[in-house]
Amino acid sequence: MCLAIPARLVEINGDDGIVDMGGVTKQISLALVDGLEVGDYVIVHVGYALNKLDPEEAARTLALFAEMGALSAEAA
Repeated sequence: MCLAIPARLVEINGDDGIVDMGGVTKQISLALVDGLEVGDYVIVHVGYALNKLDPEEAARTLALFAEMGALSAEAA
């Protein structure tokens, strides 16, 4: 099983970019996805952008992650 996380692209440097994942920034490879622009959302797995994500879908997915975090915090 693998986990891919939605992230917002904040900087592009050739085939690399910087993404923001909830306030955490990370350098990733953009080599697998064409036509990206700053502000786009991408799915990130193991340091690679796998595909561009619709902003509404990114918001729904991030909300689900936040809800899962709240549920696990309540269980603890």
